Parts: sequence; structure tokens; C-alpha cells
Amino acid sequence: MTSQPAADAGVFPVPRACPFGLPPEYERLLSAGRAVRARMAGGNSAWLVARHEDARKVLSDPRMSVDRRREGFPRFAPVTEEERQASFRGFRPPMNWMDPPEHTAARRSVRAEFSPARTEALRPRVQEIVDRRLELMAAAPRPVDLVRELAVPVPSLVICELLGVPYSAHGHFEERTGRMFSHATPAAERTRAAHEIRSLLAELVADKERDPPDDLLGRLIVRGRREGAADREAVVSMAFVLLVAGHSTTADMIALGALTLLEHPDQLASMLADPARTPLAVDELLRYLTVVNASTTRTALADVEVGGVTVRAGEGVVVLGPAANRDPEVFERPDEFDVGRGGGRHLAFGAGRHRCLGHRLARMELQVVFDALFRRLPGLRLAVPFGALSFKEKANIYGVRELPVTW
Repeated sequence: MTSQPAADAGVFPVPRACPFGLPPEYERLLSAGRAVRARMAGGNSAWLVARHEDARKVLSDPRMSVDRRREGFPRFAPVTEEERQASFRGFRPPMNWMDPPEHTAARRSVRAEFSPARTEALRPRVQEIVDRRLELMAAAPRPVDLVRELAVPVPSLVICELLGVPYSAHGHFEERTGRMFSHATPAAERTRAAHEIRSLLAELVADKERDPPDDLLGRLIVRGRREGAADREAVVSMAFVLLVAGHSTTADMIALGALTLLEHPDQLASMLADPARTPLAVDELLRYLTVVNASTTRTALADVEVGGVTVRAGEGVVVLGPAANRDPEVFERPDEFDVGRGGGRHLAFGAGRHRCLGHRLARMELQVVFDALFRRLPGLRLAVPFGALSFKEKANIYGVRELPVTW
């Protein structure tokens, strides 16, 4: 093992010019077969891990921390030390920034809310939401922007339903979430957006405390009182991470998933010919697109050997999920989209103790959307050529700005 890389990977993150392929830099890292040092756009440096085996090891290793307050945590955008400290001030770390034992307790408090039974109980309501959005789409003048009319409102409605957030407030949350994740937004503005979201949630939680309803936040309030550990800020912090994570990534997956299926008509036909293939198609879309990247970022708490190098304590690591999910050692024909591939070995939801808590809910939403979309609108097609579409680059989410469709 060596503590030094064989080559420098340049400045990270790098843009994805096309959602269907890896950046050339990712492909080179996969071919290199080892971790490589990169300069982060935020000013520090980190190790980049591309191979599936190494990625899973990093994500599952208890010596790897998700606490973004640590000095070595990889910084994805330029930020001064004053701005970095301000981003944490008066800000209870959300669950996805926590290490054990805080993370263990926080995750346990909501684990039952995302159980298989609870998720399936939500399916009829998700179906109603999707059917209503498709009714509105079908009645609207064409072409219709699938992002605005379906991809964004469906996960927003679902997460608002789950948390008990009035849907009338969804626009405020979506606008601020967009600012918070935008790579082009100055650090101070991203921090302001995060604090505004938390202020709105604090008001909502305070209102629910007067008479806790039977929704996720209400149940958290009641459970805290019953256990003698009532903590409004803990409930607000949980609401924050679930709201932000619950709609942005799913919205991008709906838009990019629909685009992928439209651009692969043979695979779409295969999915529609056998309803049992929809869950397989969703998992293949998750692997093929891998829209989340920054949430797989870590800081080593001790020296760890991974990817042919020794990552020293205090050094940052970025797991390149899109590359790991195209590793030819794990996936045959990795650059091909194949709805019959089967298997769930992809790392789209991460791995280990920080694996996405809402993975069942996300899968279920995507299954309902794609089943209903292409059966309700069988002649669906792009209204503009693929090359004319405008894509966006965020700190950790890659999506499409608009998706004009017709039928």
C-alpha cells in the first residue's frame, strides 16, 4: 500500500455532459483500478474511489465519518472558513451528517416509518397522486413539460403527505431547496436557503406540538414525549433531511428515467409487455443514471487501506457512485441500459449504516409513476430532439431543466 496516488485527477467535481454516460475522468479512474487524489473545487483535496468493491468498503467502514464539520471533509464548492462556520451555526446536524451513536438513535426513531408494510400502505395514495397529475397533463395544451407537471409535483406531494406538510407550502420548500443544492449559488446564499427551510419547518413542528396529528412528525412528537425526550429541534432536523432528500432526487429520477425509457424504445416495450419487469426497470434506471454523488462523501477517522492506497486519518474520500455502478467487474455490459438485468447490486442508495432510509419509498414511487405514465399516455414522445434538451449541474444532483413531451 502507498499513501500517495499514482496520478492527480485534477479538480473535482467534473460535469456530466450527458446523463447516459460517465465523464471521461470517471472512466479513466475505473480503468486505473485504484484511488486517486483530486483537488476539490472547494479548496481542499480528497481521494476519489471508483471501483465497486472499494466504494462498498468505504461506505460500510465504521472508520469513515459523514460529519461535514470535520476539517478534511471534501468541499464541493468554494467557501471561506467564515462561511463554512456560519453554515453550521445554530444548525442541528441532520441525520445524514451524523456518526454513531447520534446517527443510530436518529435512524431508529424513524425506521418504522419506512418499513415495507408502511411503504406499501402508501401505494394507493401515491397512485392517486400520480393519476391526478396525469389527468392534468392529458388535459393540458401540448407540448407539456414533464418536469413541471409530473416529476416535481409527485415527490413533493408524497413527501408532504408523509410529513404532514401542507402542500400549499411546497413551492417555498422547492425554491429554497433548489438554491441550497445549486452549484452556481454562492455559499452564503446556500446557507441562507437551508436556514429558511428549517425556520419554516420549526413553525410547522411548533404548530403540530399543540395537537400532534397522526403523521410522521406528529408520531415523532408523541414518541419523544412518551420517552421523556421531547426535543423540537431534533424533530425539525429530521423533517429537514427527509423533506430535502425526499423530493429532489426522486424528481430528477422521474424526469431522467422517463427520458431514458423514451430514448430506449425497445427496453420500454419490454417493460410494458410484462408488468413484473417494472421493479427491475426501476433498479436498472437507478444503476444506469445514479443521480446522487455527494452524499457518498466521507472523512477517515483512522488510517484505512482502500483502492490500493492508505487513506490517512483526517483525509477526505469521495465515492464515485456513477462509476461504481458501471464497474465491468460487477456489471456485464455496464454501459448498456437493460431492463431485464435484474439484481440490486448497485450503490444508488449507498451502502452500510448510511444507506438511504427511504429507498423503498423511492422505488415504489418510481414504479407507480413509470407504470402509469406510459400506460396512460401510450404515444408519449419527446417534443424536441434529445440534443436540444438543457441539463443542469448541482452539487450532488444531476437533472434536466425541462422535458417537453407530446403524444
